[in-house]
Amino acid sequence: MKTPLQQTWDLESIFSGGSSSPAFADYLNALDTDIKRLLAEVKAAKAPQTVQDTERLDGILELLQDCGSRTSQATAFVECLGAQNQDDKGAVRLGAHIHSLRALLETARTVYQNILRTTDDDIWARWLERDSIKPVAFVLNESREEAREKMAPELESLALDLAVDGYHGWGGFYDTIVSKVSIPVEENGKVAHLSAGQAANKLHHADRAVREKVFAQWEKAWADVGDYCADTLNHLGGFRLKLYENRGWHDVLKEPLSINRMSKETLDMMWQVIVETKPVLIKYLERKAKLLGVERLSWHDIEAPLGASSEHISYDKAAVTIIEQFAKFSPDMAAFAEMAFEKSWIEAEDRPGKRPGGFCTSLPVSKETRIFMTYAGTASNVSTLAHELGHGYHQHVMDELPELNQNYAMNVAETASTLAELIVSDALVEAAPNEQEKLALLEDKIQRSVAFFMNIHARFLFETRFYEQRKSGIVGAEQLCELMAEAQREAYCDVLAEVHPHFWASKLHFYITDVPFYNYPYTFGYMFSAGIYAHAQKSGGFAKEYDELLRDTGRMTVEDLASKHLGSDLTKPDFWRGAAELAVKDIELFLSMTE
Repeated sequence: MKTPLQQTWDLESIFSGGSSSPAFADYLNALDTDIKRLLAEVKAAKAPQTVQDTERLDGILELLQDCGSRTSQATAFVECLGAQNQDDKGAVRLGAHIHSLRALLETARTVYQNILRTTDDDIWARWLERDSIKPVAFVLNESREEAREKMAPELESLALDLAVDGYHGWGGFYDTIVSKVSIPVEENGKVAHLSAGQAANKLHHADRAVREKVFAQWEKAWADVGDYCADTLNHLGGFRLKLYENRGWHDVLKEPLSINRMSKETLDMMWQVIVETKPVLIKYLERKAKLLGVERLSWHDIEAPLGASSEHISYDKAAVTIIEQFAKFSPDMAAFAEMAFEKSWIEAEDRPGKRPGGFCTSLPVSKETRIFMTYAGTASNVSTLAHELGHGYHQHVMDELPELNQNYAMNVAETASTLAELIVSDALVEAAPNEQEKLALLEDKIQRSVAFFMNIHARFLFETRFYEQRKSGIVGAEQLCELMAEAQREAYCDVLAEVHPHFWASKLHFYITDVPFYNYPYTFGYMFSAGIYAHAQKSGGFAKEYDELLRDTGRMTVEDLASKHLGSDLTKPDFWRGAAELAVKDIELFLSMTE
């Protein structure tokens, strides 16, 4: 691999010209035409009366998948444009256009679902047995059952149309709010105005005095836009609740559990094991407070590095390290990562104007991915980079599957990414040149366990309680802060001296409109990947089996996935306890090293 690596991604190879691209404009026009043709064809179609009749619907299914892939490509491209430059107004306009196209496509899907729903059971069973349909039978059956639990097709179509400027419009408004957030931070005697993404990195600074100052400004900045964020969150929540009410859904977790293809029993068992594991995490947090010379940790201390001499890891070194460690688990995974670096699929440059956070997005038409983050040279940044490359590899192994089978849920998507993190961080700890470096890397790894067991738990508690209160009316910014502070104290077992009341405002995940409850799937992914990792360590040579597991993530429930590939029952505690044990061992090692 040639170095130095480019730290800005290549979007020109997808559509040249950014948000003013003539090629992309032509692409959207062609997509618009084909989605309208799809809608016309599906509206004219009838439920099959014989198995032979089902063959007439093959063309519609093919066009449905084709339009789905092309819409995903367009969505990903515009998401990249908006993330790299929050002031790109053209990207905002394109985003609104694509939401309209997606609403039209969803309407076509809804009408198609109704055909599935109204098909006679006997014909349906024989339809799924056809050779050309068998590969996507799971998804089609899932789609049919989903249709049976929703409103009439015309009402679902109306809801989708209204969501463009309502539901998704509010989600887009949050991005506008974040783009205006500026955090003043003193650097070298001068005040620099940082974007939210840049300031977030400063919250992990080795110097506690720096963290305290930045955190105070961070809280103030989100408090200043708190009313705007509260309005946005309330309208997003209100839209969901009203839609659920009209569908006859009374449990706010019904949709996210369905999307993630998991049962409430599995979710409850996961949280149960996490809660019983927390005492050892408390010991870690108390020890960290002692090492930092404070009585109790504050929010900005949780992910702070121990000591003031944290190594700066260059981007090129991070890339080499990730590729080397991936290769020890899977040569194919390493080859994918090297390709992503060499082809400039990664946007990592630390500059103003970028959106905060990190993501990996798929371009199914060109069979590529793009990864977004802001790289500042910390061990945590290396982990994020490995995490997003894990997402990319997951999509890579699914590229040749039918489009319907590529729609894996967020919880299993987080499995591949988190396993990639584990591979890199474990190897780094093992290969540390001295005790001080080993402790720093081990502690960075443990921080992620704390995030998944406590931070995500706080988000889940907050969001669950927010929706309960939202049923009775608007929940103001002050109440939201109270709910968040209460959730954080509970999730962290009241071990923190200072919490982050405006976390609900600063966290993009609460405002994402594609997936409700964008929190617990992270913890599921972490725990599931830990279980897979433990399984792989015992069995050895698990790379090919791992690829097969990933390919199945879009065509079975998580319970069936675990049963088939790991021989485990996710509704029982054994699997989860085995997964949690990896985090426990890390903490026990940390405690012995810092005795």
